Amino acid sequence: MTDHGHSQQEIAARINAPPGRGVLRDVVYGGIDGSVTTFAIVAGVAGAGLSPFIIVALGLANVLADGFSMAAGNYSGTKAELDNIRRIRAIEERHIDLYPDGERCEVREILAQKGLSGRVLDEATEAITANHENWINLMVEGEYGLGSVDPHPFKAAMATFIAFLVAGMVPLLPFLLSLDQAFAVSACMTMGVFFAIGAFKSRWSLAPWWRSGFETFVIGGAAALIAYLVGSLFHP
Repeated sequence: MTDHGHSQQEIAARINAPPGRGVLRDVVYGGIDGSVTTFAIVAGVAGAGLSPFIIVALGLANVLADGFSMAAGNYSGTKAELDNIRRIRAIEERHIDLYPDGERCEVREILAQKGLSGRVLDEATEAITANHENWINLMVEGEYGLGSVDPHPFKAAMATFIAFLVAGMVPLLPFLLSLDQAFAVSACMTMGVFFAIGAFKSRWSLAPWWRSGFETFVIGGAAALIAYLVGSLFHP
């Protein structure tokens, strides 16, 4: 991860437009689930000894239906999170109107826990409570532990769906292309996707890329193995 600049202009631009949490969680979540669920169907149907046509049909149905379902669920969940933030902001706004002295005491306590004291604490409390929006933002963050940047439900849903669609199609490609040993090729490609997703998300963590990739590889491989074993129970 590259370091950011520290000139006055760079600092002002970065602080005034915080990126929020982004869509990393949604992409990783959608990609892993798309690979796991689609390959689970491939492994289960292959384990049962059914035809490639059935594998493709069920796999495509899963990619589209389950991908949309996950996107809709993520949209609803993120919107619920956004609604909760708005509800809390409304509560704080009402409390500031009704109990301004009590809310000032809360601001003072929040700032004291950040290390301010004495005259500096008094001046900071007065400065923040003089601006209504800054006052609410501090209360939302300090009292409820919520960020000041609102989540984006539609963006989260689209990131989940696209990642699910792209990763979920990988296990089906060998069957769509009618390759020899399609199941073996599908398994190798899917394991590669698991590892690639893990390595990709290491860009935003302190873990080395190979460790993050291997961790995701093991999780996805375990899910695929379980699905194949269950499907093999129904092999004629």
